[in-house]
Amino acid sequence: MTGAAPLRILREEPAPSRFARRLGSGGAAGELRAGSVRTLQVNVGKRCNQACRHCHVDASPTRTEVMPDDVVDACLDVLARHPELATLDVTGGAPELHPRFREMVVRARELGRSVIVRHNLTVQFEAGQADLPAFFAGHACEVVCSLPHYTEDATDRQRGRGVYEKSVEGLRRLNAAGYGRGDGLVLTLVANPVGAFLPPKQEDLERDTREYLAARHGIAFDRLITITNMPIARFGDWLRRAGRHDEYMERLQAAYNPATVEGLMCRSLVSVEWNGRLHDCDFNQMLEMGLAHGLPQRVHGLDVRMLAGREILVGDHCFGCTAGAGSSCGGAIA
Repeated sequence: MTGAAPLRILREEPAPSRFARRLGSGGAAGELRAGSVRTLQVNVGKRCNQACRHCHVDASPTRTEVMPDDVVDACLDVLARHPELATLDVTGGAPELHPRFREMVVRARELGRSVIVRHNLTVQFEAGQADLPAFFAGHACEVVCSLPHYTEDATDRQRGRGVYEKSVEGLRRLNAAGYGRGDGLVLTLVANPVGAFLPPKQEDLERDTREYLAARHGIAFDRLITITNMPIARFGDWLRRAGRHDEYMERLQAAYNPATVEGLMCRSLVSVEWNGRLHDCDFNQMLEMGLAHGLPQRVHGLDVRMLAGREILVGDHCFGCTAGAGSSCGGAIA
């Protein structure tokens, strides 16, 4: 008599997200695929001088996560070995608070890469940071500055009392360094909605912001981009506490726009976490969604050509990037 056949345990695959089904047809899950990777986006840590209500990174002055030297070196190594990476996009937290931030900028510019710095403006008033506008200008960085709204009340409601006043002064300093004058030093403003709704039309908000800041404060800038608040991390927690999470998700899903899919930022970049782990985008990074199985998982020794055409991991938070005119690191898509 032979022994009983070994028991086979069948594991069901997780059900596809609502976003994946929306990508597909007839209720079947669809795929999102990357093109070639042109941007290395590096999150150097969660340390920040602010603790904004909408922050999807959960950054604050009390956070201690900072990119270690071996990961910084690995990022610079990848950039040096892959000239197809045209842009280094440095974010945080407040990336300027990382001890090797300036070195990363200098090294990237020496390699001939464009550099984008995600800048919160008020970090200029931290110890040792007053010369940031001159540093940015000296290395021709594009400075992408977060300013939730052009009015004081709306900005301070989201970012804290006194942030607007410091932000205006920070913008004046950038203007004095040559930014926003149309001479090649690009100053970009980023506006997030102050609440659980979609951003207004990007061109309309840019026009209103330009007129208001020029008339009230004598400030100039090159462009404004809008970014939808993502229903994750700190903003997601606020939505749940306010009993508005389901309502907000329904709003995003109802506004899904398939015309935005082609221009999603995840299709042309790879996101590096402070600890060296790789992600399809900064939002997936905050949800601890690494790259798909079988792909490189860490930046050390990365060959970015292996990431071209990869399957991008998606979830229901992706409705935030595809609602209305779309949302990305470059603003509206469609």
